[in-house]
Amino acid sequence: MFVDTVKIKVKSGDGGNGAISFHREKYIANGGPDGGDGGRGGSIIFKMDKKMSTLSNFRFKKKYVAENGENGKANRSFGKSGKDLIIKVPEGTLIKDLNTEKLLADISSESDTFVLKGGKGGFGNTHFATPVRQTPRFAKPGESGLELDLQLELKLLADVGLVGFPNVGKSTIIATISEAKPKIANYHFTTLSPVLGTVRHKGQSFVVADIPGLIENAHKGSGLGDTFLKHIERCKMLLHVVDVSACEGRNPEEDFFIIKSELENFDTTLAKKPFFVVGSKCDLASEEQIESFRYFTEKKGLQFFPISSATNYGIEKLLDALISKLATLAPVKKFTISEDIDFDQIRKLKEKNFEILRSGKYLEIKSLWLSKVVSMLDFKDNESLAYLRKTLEFFGINNALKKAGATPGCTIKLGDFVFEFSE
Repeated sequence: MFVDTVKIKVKSGDGGNGAISFHREKYIANGGPDGGDGGRGGSIIFKMDKKMSTLSNFRFKKKYVAENGENGKANRSFGKSGKDLIIKVPEGTLIKDLNTEKLLADISSESDTFVLKGGKGGFGNTHFATPVRQTPRFAKPGESGLELDLQLELKLLADVGLVGFPNVGKSTIIATISEAKPKIANYHFTTLSPVLGTVRHKGQSFVVADIPGLIENAHKGSGLGDTFLKHIERCKMLLHVVDVSACEGRNPEEDFFIIKSELENFDTTLAKKPFFVVGSKCDLASEEQIESFRYFTEKKGLQFFPISSATNYGIEKLLDALISKLATLAPVKKFTISEDIDFDQIRKLKEKNFEILRSGKYLEIKSLWLSKVVSMLDFKDNESLAYLRKTLEFFGINNALKKAGATPGCTIKLGDFVFEFSE
């Protein structure tokens, strides 16, 4: 099944907590703090996989979580870093942040990656020892991992896109000029998803995509057009395929205008792409029909190539022209990544975020990161309490409490810890 858009949730690993430990060894009294640092959380890494052609692997698994870092240990032993989680996607995948709608990555080559780093490990109590504070009974918790809601969108990478009404011979053309083996039958919408094929001709090669489902009002959702028109965006050029035999009673000139209009209505840049007009099924058309349509296209200054996939008539001439034209065109389009996203800053803001709520007779500090700090403090230890007071002051929580109405002696709740407010 061809799937080109999915929504998933990803979370990088949390950093491990620093350890609170003191050196213990026979004959050595007061060995001092030796708590090791926590390990870094695993990162989420998106990479391209050439073997993948759709996003169908993501249909059922929607959440991806990297491994957390281990907590620090005694004897200055660092915690083990969490394993990175590598997520493989097809070539041409765009990664967007659903909340901000910003484009985070365009995975269009093997060198392209998108990395969501895991949280840093917290410092062990070794880091907090000073000449006047020789037995710190607190450590720093690890940073939380980052959690994002993402949309993965596949936009095929191809040099040439085949567009045209259903049943005009596009599938037969791509099967003739490349190794692709699309379903071919004499009815509309035989092709239900884009088909890619690599063309090799006279020592050169390029990729062709057969885009299905274009009919009148495709840009509004008729047929399959609005689903697959987006896959033309990356193509360097287009082949506009028209059935010149008019076997089904269609008018080739009218078909040409309708498809051109659909491209313009979907995205004006599509209609401005370089293109050749290909007259298909010439083995079924009269000489008069072919020449009439040739006159129509050349009068518009367009290059016209009459072909027959059944007899190979005109195929070599078309391939020669394509290779020559492609050599003059810019590389396949890459989308511009949003440059103003600083995930480290987002993490810091998230970590330092807090809220002051009034709950009955006391004020409550709601903060995930501060609750983690409190969980690692020894409240029987004056140095731990001093560290907490300094933290509340440094991050502006004391001022926020005052603005919320806190006065000396007022009861403050932070997680399971309750204390009296003092300036």
